[in-house]
Order: sequence, then structure tokens, then C-alpha cells
Amino acid sequence: MERTSSWFGWRRRRRKAREGKGAGEEDRHKVVVDGSEIRELVEDREAFGMLVDSKFRQLDADGDGRLSVRELRPAVADIGAALGLPAEGASPNTDYICSEVVSELTHGTSQSEVRVSKAEFQEALSDILLGMAAGLKRDPLVILRMDGEDLRDFVASVRYEPSAAAIFSQVSSEGVPLRQCLLAALQQLTVDHGVPPVSDAWVVKNIVEPALLQLPADQLEQPASRDGFFLQLKKLLGAVAERLQEQPVIVAHTENTYDGSGVKRLLANKFELDKLLDSVWKGVQAEHKSKATKECVITALDKMADAASLPHYGAVKQVIASPDGIEPLHASSPAAVDAVVDEAIKTATADGRKLVGEAEFKKLLTDTLGAVMRQLNGNPVFVYTNTVVHEPLSGASALFSSPPPMTSSPSE
Repeated sequence: MERTSSWFGWRRRRRKAREGKGAGEEDRHKVVVDGSEIRELVEDREAFGMLVDSKFRQLDADGDGRLSVRELRPAVADIGAALGLPAEGASPNTDYICSEVVSELTHGTSQSEVRVSKAEFQEALSDILLGMAAGLKRDPLVILRMDGEDLRDFVASVRYEPSAAAIFSQVSSEGVPLRQCLLAALQQLTVDHGVPPVSDAWVVKNIVEPALLQLPADQLEQPASRDGFFLQLKKLLGAVAERLQEQPVIVAHTENTYDGSGVKRLLANKFELDKLLDSVWKGVQAEHKSKATKECVITALDKMADAASLPHYGAVKQVIASPDGIEPLHASSPAAVDAVVDEAIKTATADGRKLVGEAEFKKLLTDTLGAVMRQLNGNPVFVYTNTVVHEPLSGASALFSSPPPMTSSPSE
């Protein structure tokens, strides 16, 4: 396994050395993960084969030469960690790939009942990793190192006063304690302002709560006034910045704007569209082919999502209403893009109550995509996710350290 381990280290050093040339000061606070290292790993047959052998032996405790499907996920997580990827949940579209491959392996049966050979294990890992790589190429994952510098810049900037005023108008009401208003204000601020996700328990315990202790306890329990809120919020953010300087937080960030342009490109390419529709139709389970139920249509659309530059159904969890960063107001809409898809399916009359053939099913999918395109074109959806990286925290932090001198490189 020596060659595979050195492969990881060499690739990272080489990429960092390449990115370090002419990089600005800001680049030291973020690393863009675009899937290139994952593709290089899978395409390096010798390294990938050795990695599969090692993982298979490690997981095959009883030595019978077969593994349960449920053991795929930890194997993928370990490989992702070695490549510097954060834990599952940081990138919804790439997480979907793993679930999809596992679903295809189990064919609806219990994961504990399905046993896979090493060849099947290697093929599944390849499919998952290449799917992740494709997703990251389309929607790169940005690993941010939050050390308080951006937060100090925000507080000192002209953006702070109008942002604080907008937040106060949202979080304040008669008789509400100052502590509650300040905590609500932190919920309104994002990584764009230098604040890590305060929905994370570790951030609350190690960053927010110690920072609150630096404020006057008696005032925190009093009803919030506008002036008091402005003064104490600035102090709180300064204390948060100090905590971040002592304990930087690594955050995996993704963002995308879905405006229907990807759907438009797909619909305009008749050859590509027809080929994709043929593939989707062949993949529809026999018992579902006679009826276009909503579930069946959603499953089919998910298989077309990458080509149409759409998120997979259920993947979108957060929507920000003001991406320009001037006002930190964001609307909680767990299924913003899903709602567009649901409405498009209704528009295309996919009620599942009538029998459909291949041509009608393909027309239904095309009409649904057209409805999605029109809705997103009129009302684009900006989506972001921010996930605190806990494991492997040390590995993620190492991405921001200076690369070691490169005196020699192994041949490719």
C-alpha cells in the first residue's frame, strides 16, 4: 500500500505547489475541491487496484471473499478523507451518488442480505468516486478556513451598519431578551460575513458560548434596545473573531444558482436528449412502466439531473435570499427546487392515473423539464450549503499548510 499512500501525498503537494504560484493572500483561506484528484486516482489503475485490494482485505473480516453492501459507505468515507474531502453531508449532490449506487446494488432488498465480490466492490467504488468527481467538477466544493479575519473585516466595513439594522428589524420584538436577539443575529450571518454555521453544536460550544461570556450577563437578560443591540453585537462578533483566531473552523461550502439554463441546453440538443430519454426509459422498472406516477417521474428526472444541471430531488436544503452579501437575510426553504419540480409535474399532468407508453412517458419527461426551465428562468433559485468539517479536521486543516519542498517526483 506504500505506492497508494505516496500517490495521495504527491498529488496534493503537486496541486498545492501549482496553485501556490501567484496566489493571492486570500487563497490561503480556501481550497477548491473540483474532483480532479478523485478522477486521477480512479484512472491510475495500479494505484486504484492496490487501494481496492487493501480496503477489501480490511473489510473482509471473515475472509470469505465477499462484503456486505453496507460496508461500501465507510470505504468511500475513508478514501474521501485521504483525498481531503469532508464527511458525508457536505455536498448533497455527491452524497446522492453513493446512495444511488448502493440502491442499484441492493435492488430494493436489505443491504445486509446482499454480498458483493471484490470485482463488484471495485466497480461500485469506481462508479461512486467518478460520480462524485463529476458532481464536484460541476459544483466545486470550497473548503474554507475561518480564522476571524473575514469577520473583523466585515465588522469594520461599510456593510456592517446596514446589515445590523436589517437583522435587528427581523429578530427584535417587544420584551425579547438581548441574548435571544444576539443568538438570532448569529443565525442570520453566514460564511460570507466570516461567521461559521452556528447550527453546528461544536461551533456553539467552542466559539459562541465562550464569546457570550465576555458580554455583561445582566444586560443579556434585559429586553433588547436598538442601541444596546448594535453595541453588544459588535462586541460579540469581536469575541467570536478572537475565538476563531485561537480555534479556526474548517467549513465545506457549496453554492449554485439554478436558473434553467442547463435544462434549456439539454432540450435544445435533440440528439443528446433522445439518447438520455432512451436510457432513462430502459432503466424504469417494469412494474412502473405502465403508469407515470409522481415517484416514477421524479426517479427518471433524477437520472437526467446532471445533464440538465439540476440538483437531485431532495438534495437542496438551504436557500439564501440575498446572495450579494449586503443584507444577510435568508429564507428557510428546505425544498425550494423540489417545489419547482413538483409544480412542473402537476403542469405536465403526471398524476399516475392513466396508462402511458414509451412515447408518452418520454413526452411527459420533456414537458416536465420544459416547465422546470420556465419556472427557474422566471425565478432563479440560489442554493448554498455550509458544513463544519469535524472529521478529518486535522486532514482538512493540513490543506492550508505550506507544501513541503519538492526535490523529486515519482513518474506518472
